[in-house]
Amino acid sequence: MSGFDCDLFVVGGGSGGVRAARMAAQRGARVVLAEAAALGGTCVNVGCIPKKLYSYAAHYAHDFQDAAGFGWDVPAARFDWQRLKMNRAAEIARLNGVYAQLLAGAGVTMVPGWATLLDAHTVQVATGDGARRWRAAHILVATGGTPSVPHFPGREHVLTSDQMFDLEPLPRRLVVVGGGYIACEFASIFQGLGVQVTQLYRGEQVLRGFDDDVRAFLAQEMGKTGIDLRLHSNVAAIERAGAGLALTLESGEALTADAVLYATGRVPNVAGLGLDAAGVALNAHGAIVVDEHFRTGVPSIHAVGDVCSRLQLTPVALAEAMVVVDRLFGTGERRMDYECVPTAVFTHPNIGTVGLTERQARERFGELRIFRSEFRPLKHTLSASTERTLMKLVVDAASDRVVGLHMVGADAGEIVQGFAVAMKAGATKSVFDHTLGIHPTAAEEFVTMREPVTR
Repeated sequence: MSGFDCDLFVVGGGSGGVRAARMAAQRGARVVLAEAAALGGTCVNVGCIPKKLYSYAAHYAHDFQDAAGFGWDVPAARFDWQRLKMNRAAEIARLNGVYAQLLAGAGVTMVPGWATLLDAHTVQVATGDGARRWRAAHILVATGGTPSVPHFPGREHVLTSDQMFDLEPLPRRLVVVGGGYIACEFASIFQGLGVQVTQLYRGEQVLRGFDDDVRAFLAQEMGKTGIDLRLHSNVAAIERAGAGLALTLESGEALTADAVLYATGRVPNVAGLGLDAAGVALNAHGAIVVDEHFRTGVPSIHAVGDVCSRLQLTPVALAEAMVVVDRLFGTGERRMDYECVPTAVFTHPNIGTVGLTERQARERFGELRIFRSEFRPLKHTLSASTERTLMKLVVDAASDRVVGLHMVGADAGEIVQGFAVAMKAGATKSVFDHTLGIHPTAAEEFVTMREPVTR
């Protein structure tokens, strides 16, 4: 495109930005990507990947205990927090390098620095050597989200999820404030690593937006692991007390902790991007407003991922990026479908879910058939663990289609991914019933539930 320095300028080197840059460059576009931090964004650096690695680490504490029932005498285990941090950092650095190689191999020009939009086609990048301006035919904003902490006395003493992977030292007592998936995951992780965890949530139950049976069941299972989950609880103030922290709750109750994690939500990362100057509109929640093609009100400027706040999931950002690339440099036929998006929560035990909750399905379809099974997994008949598994199917009575599938149990994400394909294809309960199970597995329960529990 004549008159421009590049065809596409990508602001942000996270999942969505890297995918868009690579794919556009592979289609022959001249692409520049600016990133002020490490490549990979939240997911690679302080989100999905390190969180899952730490979740694996935490599971070993339970595995050592379970081994005794299977005849193994395991010596007293000793956990080395420093070694875990070091190994995690090395793996993340490796992934940062992989991202850089992928971009370079595709022909993307990478510019380390903070990018600011000056108008509909101009981006300025501030680097250590000064600033440079780029004229781009198209601009894609993919700057993700950032943790949000409410204002209250003592706010300066709290941590966010971005800081949890390199705590020094490992706290003996941790208070987690929040009831979303990030709060629940970190509560499970640090409890598994031997930390005394208290989780506070102001609502009636954790994981708002998930199926109600899943929410209640997970809260019960988290309690079994030793997490002190307190609902209808919130912090009024925090003060430094010697080497620790003194918390005063809104109820007047007092708590002490070595560290306090606030996992109370994330907001679009839009500060300092110059969106006003470029004429890009934000909604009431601070997210960039886009249409079905992820185009803002300025035709040359697009946005994908958490900065748009549609579904804050890495695979969603990747898919949205491909819609933009296909529209700008392809056939323009690709569309984004937010139906039946599967997701997992890496609590202990895990959650896997796809489709509608029972409440959502009743609002959409009316009459349902609900199939639910709760059982003790085969592994724990010998391990002596009291952990149980929940599986649930939500079926539209009129069409027999399975419109919701939910699981709480070991490897739930791995199991639900396969069923998500079936649901995307429109599988009915009859199809499930005529599918043979793999025995003995937990997954077979999804195809052997015959009698609905409610109508």
